[in-house]
Amino acid sequence: MIGFLWRSAKGNRLRPWRSPYLRWRIETYWGLHAERITPAEFRSFLWNHRRELLRFLHWAAKMEKMSEAAARARAVPQRPIPSLDL
Repeated sequence: MIGFLWRSAKGNRLRPWRSPYLRWRIETYWGLHAERITPAEFRSFLWNHRRELLRFLHWAAKMEKMSEAAARARAVPQRPIPSLDL
């Protein structure tokens, strides 16, 4: 969950309201124009939508774990099935 937040604010971790990705997500979700998002509006959005954001972060973490598990399964070489030549 923290990993998603860390990656999504890359380059703007101390100023997440400047992150192009987070601004775009707020614009598509809330309708506020991305270029006009101020730190106060960003904090207000986080506070007012905290339950939905937490639900999204839990979902994103679950999807990431599933993706990593699938990648590990593909990386493990499969042993050939022995043939039963009689």
